Amino acid sequence: MDEINLKEMFRYILSKFYVVLLVLVAVVSMGEIYSIYIKTPMYNSTTKIVLTEQKQNTTLTTNDVTLSNNLVKTYSEIIKSRDVLSKVIDDLKLNLTVDQLAGRLSVNSVANTQLINITVSDENAEMAQRIASDIAKVFKAEIASLYKIDNVQIVDKATIADSPYNVNIAKQTLEFLLIGLAAGIGVVLVMFYLDNTIKSSKTVEDKVGLVVLGVVPSAGRK
Repeated sequence: MDEINLKEMFRYILSKFYVVLLVLVAVVSMGEIYSIYIKTPMYNSTTKIVLTEQKQNTTLTTNDVTLSNNLVKTYSEIIKSRDVLSKVIDDLKLNLTVDQLAGRLSVNSVANTQLINITVSDENAEMAQRIASDIAKVFKAEIASLYKIDNVQIVDKATIADSPYNVNIAKQTLEFLLIGLAAGIGVVLVMFYLDNTIKSSKTVEDKVGLVVLGVVPSAGRK
């Protein structure tokens, strides 16, 4: 019974292939229009900083390692602080609030290191680079003011991105194709289960429990 239903369903899907195709074309078309004309391209720019040792000797104790790890966590929070971001907004004359700038900022420490990545997203690739660079500069000055030490150095300067990180036409087209295909098959399956017409003589036998003696074929007007 299950095998016959699966066969019927498969035949039904093939018979309604034009529906699958229409849904597929519609999904891909809308997806491409959104990606190309509506979706705002965003650019990332990342600068990397490192916490340097202030001690002259090269022997590190467990306490030194623990202190360094704690400093990385503390410094990561200071980077996102209102004081630092406010100064960046003033420096670059940004038309953003502190919360809006914080929403475009990502700060991540590299595991088991004293490295911190500062990543900024913006609609303008050059502006993303300028903001990331200024955050690193302001943060370094803030640490010198708060802790009276100069143990922050810039390892990698922020660069201008060549392409947006959130737009990949080839990848997104493939995703839209898969979504459209799944949606099209889903629509046909709904049509199949809602269709209560008799699809084969076997269905009649299963429903009424009688043997079909003959079938009258469908004839054209001629």
